[in-house]
Amino acid sequence: MKQLNLIISSSVTMLLLSACGSSPAVAPSQNSALNSITDSNGKEKSGYMQQGLDSWLEDDWTPTVEQNKEIRTKYMEKVESNSSKPTSTKETITTGEVKNKSAKTQYVESKNRNFTLQEYVDKAGVYFEAQERDYSTSNVEKMKSMPVIGN
Repeated sequence: MKQLNLIISSSVTMLLLSACGSSPAVAPSQNSALNSITDSNGKEKSGYMQQGLDSWLEDDWTPTVEQNKEIRTKYMEKVESNSSKPTSTKETITTGEVKNKSAKTQYVESKNRNFTLQEYVDKAGVYFEAQERDYSTSNVEKMKSMPVIGN
């Protein structure tokens, strides 16, 4: 008798759940009330942390790293920016012609090279050397001022 009750209750539950999932008024993709609240079909906006990271990269990290001559020669390529189209120095060397004498020289990341961990280490070293250090509020000083626990 217990098995029959279990089978009946299980089958009724399965029937109800399958009916709810296939009903157009209840299915999540067709439910207009749910879509108006969640806006799952809208454009995905970047969050606060991503916006902060993007602005830090653009305003602080990139200009600091690009100022270093060693990083520019090792990981970036030189680009002459004309009023029309930028041409790289490789193209200038192979063609042998200079289109604009007053072109501004810029450095951009090389597109044909894979990213390596050493590149990040080099750039981080350059960035942290350029930053001002305030040891009075650092965590190291706070740890040194704490009492020693144990031996």
